[in-house]
Amino acid sequence: MLSTHSTGRELQITSPGHEAIGCPQSTINITNQQLTNNSMSYEITGTLVKKFETETKGESFRVRDFVIKANDGGQYDNFVKFQTTQDRTAIIDDYNEGDEIKVHFDLRGRQWQEKYFTNLNAWRVEKVSGDTATAPAAAAESFNDFPTASTTDEPTAEASDDLPF
Repeated sequence: MLSTHSTGRELQITSPGHEAIGCPQSTINITNQQLTNNSMSYEITGTLVKKFETETKGESFRVRDFVIKANDGGQYDNFVKFQTTQDRTAIIDDYNEGDEIKVHFDLRGRQWQEKYFTNLNAWRVEKVSGDTATAPAAAAESFNDFPTASTTDEPTAEASDDLPF
C-alpha cells in the first residue's frame, strides 16, 4: 500500500518494503510544478520499463498502466506505476521500453467499501532527449555550408564600358 505526504511544494510517495523477498522500503520525492483546479500536477523523469495492454472495464471505460524507473538518484531503484484512462490510454503508444521519458500526472485518491486507493493519473508524456541541443546546431552548420559569393567571382566592370540605353 502506498502512503503519500504532500507539503504543498513536494509530494513524497512511500512504498512499504517486502524484506522477505529482498525489496526494501522506497521513497520518491516529487516536486509540485503547478496547482490547477485544486488538483496538484506533478512531473517526473525516468526510464520506461513496462507498458501494459489497454483494458476495457464495464461497457466503455478504458484503462492502461505503465511503469517507469525513476531517475531520483536514490540507493535503490524506484519503480513508479502510472495509470491512463479513456482517450489518454494512447499517450504511451509512441514510446518503447528503455526510452527516457518525462511523465506529467495528477495524484488521485478515492474510497471504496472502506478501502482507500491512490492513483498516479498520467495525462502527458514527453520524450527526454539529449540530442535537442545538437539538432539546432547541426541545422545551423548545414545552413552555413552554402557557398558564399566571393569578390573574385563577380564580373568586373570596366570604366570605359558604356551602357547601350
